[in-house]
Amino acid sequence: MKRIAYIEEWENWVEEFHFHTEVKVRFSEVDPFNHLNNTVPFIYFEDARIQLFKALGFMQEWSKPGSETIPVVSDLQCDYIKQVFFDEALKIYVKIAAIGTTSIDLHYMAENEKKEQVFVGRGRIVHIDKTQGKPAKWTGSMVERMENMKKSVTA
Repeated sequence: MKRIAYIEEWENWVEEFHFHTEVKVRFSEVDPFNHLNNTVPFIYFEDARIQLFKALGFMQEWSKPGSETIPVVSDLQCDYIKQVFFDEALKIYVKIAAIGTTSIDLHYMAENEKKEQVFVGRGRIVHIDKTQGKPAKWTGSMVERMENMKKSVTA
C-alpha cells in the first residue's frame, strides 16, 4: 500500500475508529464501468461528519435560530485504496484526529463487508462566525464533548 502522509502507523490508526455510518452504493453513484464515481466518497464523508456532529450535539446548536456559528470545510482529501462497486455495503468511519482553537482535523475510513479498507481521507473543519465570516473559537463545552469522544474511543 502506498504511504499516506496523515497516517503514521496503519494498524493503530485503524483501531482508533469507532464512530461510523453505513451506506449501500447506489446505481447512480457508479460510472459506466460499475465503479464508484471518484466524487462520491466526499458525499459519504459529509454524511459521516454530520452524524458525528449530531452525536456531539453540534448540529442541534448550529441549526437553532439565532445561532452565530457554523462549520465550514476548509480542505478535504481522499485516498483510494480498492475498487468499490454498485450495491456494495460500506461502513464510513470518522474520528477527531486533532482539536485546535477554531478548527478540527477529521479522519475518515471506508470499509467494505470483508472489512477491507477501500478509501481513506482527512479534512479540516473550521468553526466560523456567520456574521463576520471569520474563525470562531470552540466553546468550552464543545471542546469538552470532542475530548470526551476522543477519550472514549482510545480508552
